[in-house]
Amino acid sequence: MKKATAVSIGLALAALAVQARGASTVAVGIKEFKFAPAALEVPRGTTVTWVNHDEETHTITSTTGAFASRGLGNDETFAQTFTRPGAYEYFCALHPKMRATVIVK
Repeated sequence: MKKATAVSIGLALAALAVQARGASTVAVGIKEFKFAPAALEVPRGTTVTWVNHDEETHTITSTTGAFASRGLGNDETFAQTFTRPGAYEYFCALHPKMRATVIVK
């Protein structure tokens, strides 16, 4: 194996190890008919967990159909792991003016 190829493979494996260690969970709160934060930037592999703090039922629904929760009552949660980079816009299907975005780097 050539030295340059071995170095390239080593760098690729190191990058994968960093990505695996960087995997985490981030919370988004739902309160007063708003997602907080409204814009969230996370690394690939992050699990986002939404928590409904309102007395009203809410959903987390992707504008593209990539993910959707059932109706969440007070203090119920929904989690989604983001494995691909991109901007994921979502809204509450019961209250469509509630909108937010997860940006995966």
